[in-house]
Amino acid sequence: MAIVEVVKYNGGSDVFAWKYPSEELGTWTQLIVNESQEAVLFKGGKALDIFGSGRHTLETANIPFLNKIVNLPFGGRSPFTAEIWYINKAFSLDVKWGTASPIQIQDQKYGVFVPIRSNGIFGIQIDDSQKFLVKLVGTLPVFDKQNLIKYFRGLYITKVKDAISSYVIHEQISVLEINAYIDQLSIYLKERIEPTMDEYGIKLANFYVNDISVPEDDPAVMTLKDALAKKAEMNIIGYSYQQERSFDTLEGAAVNPGSNSASFMGAGMGLGMGVGLGGAVGNVFGSVAQEIKTVDDMIECPKCHTNVDKQYRFCGMCGFDLRANVKESPASGNIVCFKCGNKLNGKSKFCPECGKRYNPCPECGADLEDNAEVCGICGYHLPKRCPKCEAEIPGNVKFCPECGEALVEHCPECNTIIEGKPKFCPDCGIKL
Repeated sequence: MAIVEVVKYNGGSDVFAWKYPSEELGTWTQLIVNESQEAVLFKGGKALDIFGSGRHTLETANIPFLNKIVNLPFGGRSPFTAEIWYINKAFSLDVKWGTASPIQIQDQKYGVFVPIRSNGIFGIQIDDSQKFLVKLVGTLPVFDKQNLIKYFRGLYITKVKDAISSYVIHEQISVLEINAYIDQLSIYLKERIEPTMDEYGIKLANFYVNDISVPEDDPAVMTLKDALAKKAEMNIIGYSYQQERSFDTLEGAAVNPGSNSASFMGAGMGLGMGVGLGGAVGNVFGSVAQEIKTVDDMIECPKCHTNVDKQYRFCGMCGFDLRANVKESPASGNIVCFKCGNKLNGKSKFCPECGKRYNPCPECGADLEDNAEVCGICGYHLPKRCPKCEAEIPGNVKFCPECGEALVEHCPECNTIIEGKPKFCPDCGIKL
C-alpha cells in the first residue's frame, strides 16, 4: 500500500472514537487534528503519544518513543506502520436512556403495587483519551453513541431502578406523586453513576430524569385512580363514605319492589303530578324508616362477623348464641369490675375495691379492659382512630372510609394481610 501523506478525520458527527483506516505511515506524514479532538498514536498495542489540535509531522524528532520502538534513522525519511485514533472531546448532551421493562413498586401511600417506566437524557465528554481507548473501545474500528448506550445500559437501568425504589420507600411518597421529585432524583442518579463512568475515562456532564410514567391501562392504576377520583368527588360535594353508603342503602330500598318503598315511589310520582298525597307520603316514609336498620340497631356476630339485629339471641348465619358466656347482664343493672369482679353502680368512675378506672362499653355499659377492641359481653366493636387522618371509624372495618388507609397489618416479607395477632405469617412462615 502507498504511504499516507496526510491523515485527517473522516468519521461521523456522533462518533466518540474513530480509527484511521490505513496504517502505512511515514516520517513525513502530516497528521491534522481538528478543534475539540485528540489523536492517539498506537504502535504494537501501546499508546506512544497524544496529539492536540493542529498539524503535526510524524517524525522522530517529535515522537522520540517512535525511534526506540521502530528503530528509525533519526532525521531520515522512512516508512513505518502504526494506528491513528481520533477521539472526539466535544460535549455530547443528547444521549437518551430509558427503562425497557417496567419497575414494580409498592405505593407507600395506598399499598398497591404499581408498574412504572422512566426515561431521560444525559451528557458526556471523553476526559481521558488513552484510558477510554484501552478500557472501552478495544479493537472496534468505530465507537459511536449507539455503542455507548449499549455498553452502559445495564449500569443506568440498575441505578435508576434502585434510586426510584429507594426514594419512594424512604420518603414515603405515592408513585403518583413521584414526578414532583424529578430534580432530586436527577442529582442523586448523577452522583451514583459518575464514579463508574470515570473509570473508563468518561466525564458525566449531566444526568436528567425527564419523566416517570405510570401505564394508564394497568388494573391497579385504574383502580387507584378511580378511588382517588371518588374521594375528590366526595370532598367537593361535602359528604363522607358512611353517608354515601347510607344513600346507597336508601336507593336500594327504593328500587326493591317487594318492600314498602314501591308505594313510596308511587306516592312520589303522584305527588309530582299534583295529587294530594302528603299524608300517604309521610306514612310510607315511616314504613321505609322501619325497614332500614341503623348501625345502632345491629351487633356483629363474634364468630362469622355478620350484622345481626340486637333483638335476636342467635346469629342467623352461623347459629352462634350471641348471649353465651355472659357473666352478668349490664342491662339488668349488674355491672361488675373487669379486674376484680366487684359490682359497680354505673355512676362510679373507679372501682371502689381495686381502684381500676371504669371503662364502659358504649353499647351495653359493661366494664372493659383498657385496651379492649371488642366488648366481651355484647360483641360491640369499639371505635378507633385512623392512624393517618385521625378520623374516628368503626372497629370492624379494614379500610378507613375517609382516606382509604389500610387498617390491617401486612407481612413484612410477602405482604400478606395478617388477621388477628398470629406469631407467624400463615403464607410464608416468617416470625412476626
